[in-house]
Amino acid sequence: MTHRGKHGTHLVWDWNGTLLDDIVAVVGATNAAFAEAGLPPMTLERYREMYCVPIPRFYERLLGRLPTDAEWRRMDGIFHRHYARQRVSCALTPGVEELLARWKRAGRSQSLLSMYGHEHLVPVVRDYGIEPHFVRVDGRTGPSGGSKALHMERHFEALDGIDPERSVVIGDAVDDAVAAAHVGARAVLYTGGSHSRSSLEEAGVPVVDTLSEAVALAGSMVDD
Repeated sequence: MTHRGKHGTHLVWDWNGTLLDDIVAVVGATNAAFAEAGLPPMTLERYREMYCVPIPRFYERLLGRLPTDAEWRRMDGIFHRHYARQRVSCALTPGVEELLARWKRAGRSQSLLSMYGHEHLVPVVRDYGIEPHFVRVDGRTGPSGGSKALHMERHFEALDGIDPERSVVIGDAVDDAVAAAHVGARAVLYTGGSHSRSSLEEAGVPVVDTLSEAVALAGSMVDD
């Protein structure tokens, strides 16, 4: 474990919708789950307008009520089955490899934190060839549908010697900003994933349209 994050800005990257350009697969898998509940399919624009976490609240917005436990388990299972099939055709967000490599060459540290299941996340990140850029990769280990804040807290506990106050979270969801604030980190939100720009702006943190902008801004947010 490297300790470079003690002195320079540390980045915590989100995976789905941020490093991985998978929003089309996510919407497709969501529509498959919605069909099970008798809901009409959503466009990408509608998805971004309505999306929120925890995910059962997202379904509540569309159903008009919270799904029952049985409905949630069924819809969640359908989503993950369809997503697993569609994810294989997804690419990394353009420019990601160079952004990660450049940050590492500058002697700064970065990690990856996702609500995607840990047992699936690690081999997928490895397959895309970017695992060596991270000092740590953490996926979700508990049930799906929860908040990222406690997950972020455990992530920093495991990041030996890295100070959250000298860290910036880069993600595509309001929940990334909430989780960052929970541990005392900063956040930059990216419009290429799950939320509309207007939804992201409600989080009160910087919002950008490219990951290169996100990295440039993150590098200026913490005094080194």
